[in-house]
Amino acid sequence: MTEQGMDRGDAAVESGREARKRPAAGDTVRDSPPTRHTGGEDAVREYGKGRVLSADAVKDSPHPRHADAVHEYGKGRVLSADGTTIGYRKRGRGPGVILLHGGMLASQHLTKLAVALSAEYTVYVPDRRGRGLSGPHGDDYGVMREVEDLRALITATGASRVFGLSSGALIALRTALVAPELERIALYEPPLSVDGSVPTDWVPRYDDEIAAGRLAAGLVTVLKGLGTEPVFVRIPRFVLEPLLAIGSRVRREVPEGEVTIEALVPTQHFDMRVIREVADTAKDYAALDARVLLLGGTRSPAYFGVALDELSATLPHARRVALPGLGHSGPEDDGAPLVVAQALRDFFGGR
Repeated sequence: MTEQGMDRGDAAVESGREARKRPAAGDTVRDSPPTRHTGGEDAVREYGKGRVLSADAVKDSPHPRHADAVHEYGKGRVLSADGTTIGYRKRGRGPGVILLHGGMLASQHLTKLAVALSAEYTVYVPDRRGRGLSGPHGDDYGVMREVEDLRALITATGASRVFGLSSGALIALRTALVAPELERIALYEPPLSVDGSVPTDWVPRYDDEIAAGRLAAGLVTVLKGLGTEPVFVRIPRFVLEPLLAIGSRVRREVPEGEVTIEALVPTQHFDMRVIREVADTAKDYAALDARVLLLGGTRSPAYFGVALDELSATLPHARRVALPGLGHSGPEDDGAPLVVAQALRDFFGGR
């Protein structure tokens, strides 16, 4: 979740759309024509120095079609093992790459990263279950449902490369244990708890606020509890909560197909369930065959570094890269997606 907080959208997007026909799990159901290819060649080369082209890197890139590329994409959907629809955005051409967003996010928040990779890859960005183009979390939700969702998309697309942000990184890593077709996975700051390193004491308060319909209060609790955005940690709750509540009321127009912040705030409950479920599981990956890129920003909370340290010491084929000046929202549209894209390009391309 980034500093733009309540700016992320404001018109609810219906979840739980089901395909009229019921093909086998993993089968692709096309519901829009293929995306028109646009370039992403102007990505920053010196990602190790944390340099970006501008504050709005993709839009301001000199490539004449970047602005169009942001809005041009195809859509598709697959059925997961339990019959839940998993919808995704698709753009570009080339070998398949899947991008998995993190908590309180949807596919829309990785648009610039997808565009930057689309010159060389066919990029698939699903809405994880419980939001947007995908069906509900379901009564038996847990990390294995997310693993099944990703496996269905891998089967349908033939992708052998996956990038995951935050809780999406935990899901990508867990999936690699049961999906030998995954050759390379890139993980940006997975919140893998090591001996209680990831803060969770705020979760009961958040759950109570969501149950009472106090979405702005719940959002503040998440932001302060996880500490991923320092500005929100510094601002007192009595100031921040009404500001976010007002912001959500005055911004009523959002692009078609985007998921609102009001719809996303309650989904953090399920991401925290994944975090709790996979806590202290680093040793599970000691024999993982896939090559792994461990990414982290230098401005992120220390507990992400604890997780990356643990995984770096455990994974047999891992490389770690620190991105100076980036925080937890680095891969998102309002972070530094071109910096992350260049790191992914180098890794997915075998360099």
